[in-house]
Amino acid sequence: MKKHVINIVGSIGVLAVLAGLWEGYKALGQAFDDVIPGTRIGFPVATDDLSMPHLSAIVGSLVEPARRGDPTTLAAYLIGETTVTLREALYGLVAGSALGLLLAIVFLNVVPVSKGLMPWLVASQTVPLVAIAPMIVIWGGKAGAPPWIAVTGIAAYLAFFPVTINTLRGLKSPQKVHLELMHSVGAKRRQVLWWLRIPASLPFVFSGLRLAATASVVGAIVGELSAGTGRGIGRSILTFAYYYSNGPEKLYAAVLVSAVAGIVFVQLLGLIERFALRHRHA
Repeated sequence: MKKHVINIVGSIGVLAVLAGLWEGYKALGQAFDDVIPGTRIGFPVATDDLSMPHLSAIVGSLVEPARRGDPTTLAAYLIGETTVTLREALYGLVAGSALGLLLAIVFLNVVPVSKGLMPWLVASQTVPLVAIAPMIVIWGGKAGAPPWIAVTGIAAYLAFFPVTINTLRGLKSPQKVHLELMHSVGAKRRQVLWWLRIPASLPFVFSGLRLAATASVVGAIVGELSAGTGRGIGRSILTFAYYYSNGPEKLYAAVLVSAVAGIVFVQLLGLIERFALRHRHA
């Protein structure tokens, strides 16, 4: 319990420091006309209200109407759009994790496939997502799939790799003496996998899932920018960026909500991990 309190206090402290740096930077820039005192060097980011709204304006915009003539607050609107994105991210996480688990088992048992395919999997993660997303959207459209399928595919593309790598490490983690014990009692390869390798790999699997959860949210947001779904926090960010000059604080609010949603998404997975591994040490 004490550890959780420390973590909460630490998180609040970090947020307070970040808020202080934001407002302090803005106040300093406003005081010196965005020029470093004693020099002619300008501040890297302008501190006017259009470039850097006050945090109070950003938070205050959340309780204001999202659109003229619509009583729905910006917070309610963004939360509704975020649930669409998180649903797509969840679908992508499930699909990508399933593919990652399957690939890890194949790589463990078929070494030639592992040596031949692994370099290509590593290389696939170096390709910029903004270059791949439009292709996935086009392929999905040609196949007649709805736009959210393409978004899910993009999320799955980012999610499968960390699950594959971490699961493979976990499957190889049992000590040699444990493997020899299983062989000495006549256990078959399938039995060794289910009784020894998979239980031993669970901490590694959840480590990969946490990374995959983060990546799937990023993939879903980027996918929404390319897929033209009409819904999702990614499309909201794009819309508010287009009308930035009319309400810059709305764009920052959308980014803030998307960041909080990603954190909550990963933390929920952390709760599942703690529940699944609650008897691990015993």
